[in-house]
Amino acid sequence: MDSDASLSAPPSRTRGIVLLGLATLGPASALYVVRGPLLMSAPRCMAGRWHGCFDTFNGVVLMTLVALPPAVLVVWLLARRRRAAGGTAAWRTSLAEVGMVHGTLPFLWLTTMPGAGAGAGTVPGRVSLVPLRDLVTMGPLGIVGNLLVFASLGFFAPMRFAASASLPRILALGAGCSVLVETAQYLLRLDRVSSVDDVLVNTAGAVLAALASRRWWRTTARTKSDRPRPVPAPAG
Repeated sequence: MDSDASLSAPPSRTRGIVLLGLATLGPASALYVVRGPLLMSAPRCMAGRWHGCFDTFNGVVLMTLVALPPAVLVVWLLARRRRAAGGTAAWRTSLAEVGMVHGTLPFLWLTTMPGAGAGAGTVPGRVSLVPLRDLVTMGPLGIVGNLLVFASLGFFAPMRFAASASLPRILALGAGCSVLVETAQYLLRLDRVSSVDDVLVNTAGAVLAALASRRWWRTTARTKSDRPRPVPAPAG
């Protein structure tokens, strides 16, 4: 019976090896697919040129990948410092802080780039307030991109800040940040359409990401709520 039980349940080490292999093969496959565009933008980025690197999608992706090892190092340093100070959930908290920044800034960078037209800075801002009208013209790639804009924020914010550990608050956070982005696009005249559909899709991405990390931030919130509260001393 013991041998049958051991055969039916795979060891945790095997599961860890499988997860590690998937985590390695996933980014490696993605890098293999985009290796051509990234290599084309690499010389301009290494030379520090704005045009052709920092104002292109490929350049932003390349700089995000280049910043990944320093981000991992920052997570390790923050976690080590918290563990030395006796803090709890040091790795989770450090990963959430760095993940929010590293996963959100590149998408904000992309959304504040001028549009494909040549009228950035000269044409007046355009607004689309009819829901679901622009959703058809986004296409699958546009929808996925908008879902990812605040996905890292929705995934990591409840793990870091207990005040945001609820789906309604994440929804409000994603909607508020999306409105700020669309307002900035309009005021800066980036030759983009400030659309209510962008706000809806961005907010949906934040909520879906929060649902994906719910098991971790609900555990953290429950642990903090279970801590005994200090009893106030009686007056007099």
